[in-house]
Amino acid sequence: MSSNKNHLDPSKAYERALYIGCGYTYEDLAKPRIAIVNSWNEINPGHLHLQKLANYVKKGIKETGGTPMEFNTIASCDGIANSGSFSKYILPSREIIAASVECTIKAYNFDGMVMLCSCDKIIPGMLMAAARCNIPTIFLTGGIMEPKVFEDGPLKGKTFVTSDIKEAIGEFKAGKITEEEFYLIESKTCCSPGACNMMGTANTMACIIESMGLSLPGCATMSAISKEREDLSRETGKKIMELVNDNIRALDIITHESIENSIKVALSFGGSTNMILHMCALSHEIGGSLNHFDFDTLSKSVPLLAKFKPASEYNLTEFHEAGGVKVLMKKLTKILDLSTLTVLGITLKDYLELIKIQEYQIIRNFEDAISEEGGIAVLKGNLAPEGAIIKQSAVNSKMRHHKGPAKVFESEEQVRDALMSGKVEEGDVLVIRYEGPRGSPGMRELSIPAAMLIGMGLGESVAMITDGRYSGATRGPCIGHLCPEAIEGGPIAIVKEGDLIEIDLDNRTLNLLLSDDDIKERLSRWVKPEPKVTSGFLDIYRKIVSSAKFGAYFKI
Repeated sequence: MSSNKNHLDPSKAYERALYIGCGYTYEDLAKPRIAIVNSWNEINPGHLHLQKLANYVKKGIKETGGTPMEFNTIASCDGIANSGSFSKYILPSREIIAASVECTIKAYNFDGMVMLCSCDKIIPGMLMAAARCNIPTIFLTGGIMEPKVFEDGPLKGKTFVTSDIKEAIGEFKAGKITEEEFYLIESKTCCSPGACNMMGTANTMACIIESMGLSLPGCATMSAISKEREDLSRETGKKIMELVNDNIRALDIITHESIENSIKVALSFGGSTNMILHMCALSHEIGGSLNHFDFDTLSKSVPLLAKFKPASEYNLTEFHEAGGVKVLMKKLTKILDLSTLTVLGITLKDYLELIKIQEYQIIRNFEDAISEEGGIAVLKGNLAPEGAIIKQSAVNSKMRHHKGPAKVFESEEQVRDALMSGKVEEGDVLVIRYEGPRGSPGMRELSIPAAMLIGMGLGESVAMITDGRYSGATRGPCIGHLCPEAIEGGPIAIVKEGDLIEIDLDNRTLNLLLSDDDIKERLSRWVKPEPKVTSGFLDIYRKIVSSAKFGAYFKI
């Protein structure tokens, strides 16, 4: 029997006895104990298949001399939660995931861990936990949902992914599609397990994980249900044992340099604005001070080399076929820090030297970029003194500069009702406030109203501004993360119906067209509203969460 630090230590008898009660043997307990942190459940399509993938990971671990021990954490679906006001709980769930993993890993003193995860808040929650625990760690993200290609019927020849469902709500309301087409889009689009096949937060974060060197090559964009992913899962199980044996820990890979590399990669494909929250929070975990203005600086230095649904016609499956993250990184070599380490046990420089560039129009060359700047812009002005975020790569050129009258809403429900009842007119600037981290509380995602705007044909004439956030896949003139948020007395709190607002992406400005004196006078009369929530986890959250500018982390 191989040796282990706890083997036959009398003080560990109780621990060994309880493990034996779980079905483990003395031989199992003498080997390195590898946690499989799994977010599998039956209420989120991105996670349905993770239990099956865990079995392949276990095989890889056992084949290389380890003992796999699986446990679970929560994993909510943003899309399901966004259909009601309870989406307030989604961003806060990131902190619960991080804490639950940290508590279990540290309490059990595992030798290594495999993070088996998918979707928007689960990947970053586990990433934050990996930084806190700092043991040998590898990620296995869940992969991509199959795109739905209609082979017959009224939608014959068309391809749909999940972002198309939200836009179809607006299209149906505007009479652009029939009831039959609407039903087919709703009932057939989600045709397999996996992360939504669009460049939303889930896939942005999976690509960030791969570009940081925390998962095996191809993991981010590979199909969720392929034989290829099953093989990759087994290899992931083997690789964690190498990391344990070589004592390569999470913080050997998660560094300020690898965080910046991954942000550059995500900016180069028009990734989710939500990554700002997650990467700022991760930076805080390792003692950094990243904030959303840093993303603007980086975006100005990174060319846009690719765009995916809903910002273009290309889906994530096509991205994978074109070489995925590794080819994109190869094309970005000149602006990346190549000294960072990967789970392969080699530097990024040595890894990228192994990659051959495949010539596809899907991933443009550095010198032939779609645009000179990356996907995100940070705006500043008297309406957002501490900044606001927009995915500029998904904005029509007609809306890069816009001036219009404000229509003010105090919640997501109000703006959704206005859209459904036809109360939004061309030229309007929709202002939705008290949806920030503290005001909501929870910083709700206004993805459905934003998609409805596009579906109704208003994406080239109506802008939307909020201290809340959007789906990572949102397109159009949708500005979020306004700081300070309304509940903190940010200027968005004093906007009145009909006030003129000017948006200028080229000059990075967002202004309320009032004098400084008028704004100051209104703010002096503003009365902070009572909290919307005064009990439970959201009450705790609103009291200690930081500004969105710094990632909405727990600031205690």
